[in-house]
Amino acid sequence: MRSILFLALFFVGLEASAQSQEPLTTGEQSLTIDSLIQSLQANYVFPEVAQKMGQHLQQQLKAGAYQQLNNPVAFADKLTEDLQAISHDLHLRVRFNPEDAQQMRAQSDSGEPEGPDEQWLKEMRRDNFGFQEAKILEGNIGYLDLRGFYPAEFAGETAAAVMNMLSNTDGIIFDLRQNGGGDPGMIQLLTSYLYDARDQIHLNSFYFRPTDDTTQTWTLPYVPGKRNPKAEVFVLTSGRTFSAAEEFTYNLKNLKRGTIVGETTGGGAHPGGMRPIGNRFVAFVPSGRAINPITHTNWEGTGVSPDIEVKQENALEVAHQMALEKLAEKATAEEDKAFFNWYANYLKAKSDPITLSKEQMEACTGAFGARSILMQDGQLYYQRDKRTPMALEILSATSFSLKGDASIRLSVEMKDGQAAALVMESISGWQERTERSDVKP
Repeated sequence: MRSILFLALFFVGLEASAQSQEPLTTGEQSLTIDSLIQSLQANYVFPEVAQKMGQHLQQQLKAGAYQQLNNPVAFADKLTEDLQAISHDLHLRVRFNPEDAQQMRAQSDSGEPEGPDEQWLKEMRRDNFGFQEAKILEGNIGYLDLRGFYPAEFAGETAAAVMNMLSNTDGIIFDLRQNGGGDPGMIQLLTSYLYDARDQIHLNSFYFRPTDDTTQTWTLPYVPGKRNPKAEVFVLTSGRTFSAAEEFTYNLKNLKRGTIVGETTGGGAHPGGMRPIGNRFVAFVPSGRAINPITHTNWEGTGVSPDIEVKQENALEVAHQMALEKLAEKATAEEDKAFFNWYANYLKAKSDPITLSKEQMEACTGAFGARSILMQDGQLYYQRDKRTPMALEILSATSFSLKGDASIRLSVEMKDGQAAALVMESISGWQERTERSDVKP
């Protein structure tokens, strides 16, 4: 059985595994509602809200609100709608899933400990445990597209490999725009890489109603590999950022360890678990609530607001630019400041691109010793000797970078409207100027 603390990862599998859709009878509807009410009363984080939801479901049943819903999927969706109308809890959901319902009941009857089934383990591995993409952006800024917080006991090796890959970066951008949640253990692991081993940081607390106790999560004293406590950290968010992804965001925001860029998140802060309902249904019942040690509250119903509010599709571009500008500002060595400013200026030019006319591009062409600027099919190219031409990106009317290699910059000096010299420079400080060689004096 799957035992994920937050909603989204769990329900991806539920919809895929739903099987037989034999029509519902009124008797099964009544049985399912009774089972759901019992589970809510025993487990839902707020007992008084559980009572109100139970009364509402009974009233709906008596009023005939479910009478025409003999399709089990439609019935489950209606139950979810009615529950959320009272609770406003986006974690609280009902799904039709006979397979998981039977499996949970069998495990409960046998007394066997809960654990992930092999199919779910296979699905996690195929999803690479949520680690969709990791790379180094221009200016030595790490980027991680993380689609889910899978349990660290299974995903820990992958997480360690990714964080070690990013351990030499000057900044890290965590892209959670398509992250629906998962397990707090992965939050704890990833966050620990952002602090020194000597730091002891209280990340969050969780109160659970069934056991009437509160647990705490802190940064770990040991992580595999190398930490990166000095990296500038950014988190990208959208309305789809939910649950555990919101906790990661909320923690870093209140700890002032990261800058949040994007849109306000979904607003789900109640952890819980999957429970069988009736014979053919399951429900995710939130049984706890997050309590941040700094704010003493959480993001339930409100979401996490960004520090820099931009449309989610522009968040990466904005965060990357900000990271470089912050690093340049705090750099103490001139070579470091020049490095970050180089890439910051490059990104700024790319974010506001200019278009050159055919005449303007032709004016930049010419031979400069062994080097040439060519124009082919409306595109400028750089070529050395007889090597393969390389496309150029336009930075200004007379300056360019090699496409795919922002570390090299080319500038054309103009005289009487024509290219007179070519200046090539690299981020390492190398520079060479060559007079034009294909015109007669």
